[in-house]
Amino acid sequence: MTLEALRKEIDAIDDRLIEDFIDRMAVVEEISAAKRQTGKAVLDPARERQKLADVAAKLPPELEQYGYALWSMLFELSRSRQSALRAEPSALRREIEHAMEWTDKLFPPKASVACQGVEGAYSQLACDKLFKHPQVMYFGSFDAVFTAVEQGFCRFGVLPLENSTAGSVNQVYDLMRRHNFKIVRSTRLKIDHNLVAKKGTALADVKEIFSHPQAISQCGSFLAGLKGVKVTPCENTAMAAEMVAGSDRTDVAAISSHSTVSLYGLDCLESDIQDRGNNYTRFICISKDLEIYPGADKTSLMLVAPHRPGSLYQILARFYTYGLNIIKLESRPIPNRDFEFMFYFDLETSVYSEEFIRLIDDLDSISEEFQYLGSYSEVI
Repeated sequence: MTLEALRKEIDAIDDRLIEDFIDRMAVVEEISAAKRQTGKAVLDPARERQKLADVAAKLPPELEQYGYALWSMLFELSRSRQSALRAEPSALRREIEHAMEWTDKLFPPKASVACQGVEGAYSQLACDKLFKHPQVMYFGSFDAVFTAVEQGFCRFGVLPLENSTAGSVNQVYDLMRRHNFKIVRSTRLKIDHNLVAKKGTALADVKEIFSHPQAISQCGSFLAGLKGVKVTPCENTAMAAEMVAGSDRTDVAAISSHSTVSLYGLDCLESDIQDRGNNYTRFICISKDLEIYPGADKTSLMLVAPHRPGSLYQILARFYTYGLNIIKLESRPIPNRDFEFMFYFDLETSVYSEEFIRLIDDLDSISEEFQYLGSYSEVI
C-alpha cells in the first residue's frame, strides 16, 4: 500500500476511535452520577489494576507497554471528567475565589517587609523592585523571615528561590514545607558580584574571602584563579561586607553587591566576578494570608505523590490533560522519610482559567499531601 493509502486507513480508524471515545466518556458521566449517589470515591485502585491486567492480557506481548500507557491515560481522563462533574467545589477552590474577590486591585506600594541579611543584601535590592516605599526589617536567617511573616510581625517577606547559575536555594525550599505562607509576587534580579575590601587593601593582600555559599558557587572560576586564599561561607553577602568593614584584619574581603561599597566604606577590588554575565536570581514575595492580585498568571504548588509506582505520572497527566505549562519542577527529599520526595511546581496559567480551577479541584484528591502556595505575577 502507498503512504497515502495507509494514512487514509489510519484516518478511518481514528474516526472510529473518536466515536468510541465519545461513547466511553458518556458512560463515564453515568458512572460519576452513580458514585455520587452511593458516596463512592472517584478513584477505585483495585478496579483500575484489574482493568489494566485485562488489557495487557488481550494484547500481543510487543504491544503490552503501549497499551498500558494508553489505558492509563484513558483512566486519568475519566477521573478528570468525573471530578469536573462533582456538584460541590473544593474548600480550596472557594478560598481562591474569595481571595480573588477581596484582594485589593493594586499591589501595595509600601508595607513592612522582612528580608534576610543587612542593608545592601540582594533581598533588599529585590524588595526595592517589588515595593516603592518598603519598610524593611532585617533578620539573620531565612527561617526567621518565614517566622516574621507567619506570626504577623511583617506583612510581607522577600526570599531568594533560585539562581540561573547555581540553581535552587535548597534551604528555602526545605523551609517552605514547614511554614504557612502564600506567594503574592515574584521578581528576577540581575546579580553582579564584586570583591570588596577595606580601603587600602590590594588584591594581593587578600588571604580570606567571605560570602554566602550561593555567591561563592556563582564565582567559582574567579576564586579558582586565586592561590592560597581561604573561602569561608557565611549567612549573607551583605553581612560578609559588613563584617569585613568592621574587622581589624586587612587581609580579608567579601563577595557582595556593589551597593555595599558606599554603604560600608569599602573599595571594590574586582567587579563582575560571577562566572556568567546573565546571572539572575528569582525572588518571591510571601504573605501570611492568601492575596491574589489582578494579572496573576503564575501559580506555585507543593505536593507529595503517593509512594507507589506511577503516582507521579498520574499527577503529571492531569497537567497535560488540562494543557497547563509546567515551567519549573523541583524535587526535595522529605526529612525522616526514606526515598520519598516533595515536588514543587511552577505553572504558567491565568488564575481565572477554567483549567486551573479544575486542576485545583483534582490535585487534593490524588496527592498524599498538597499545598497551594499562591497565584501571582512577576515584576520584570
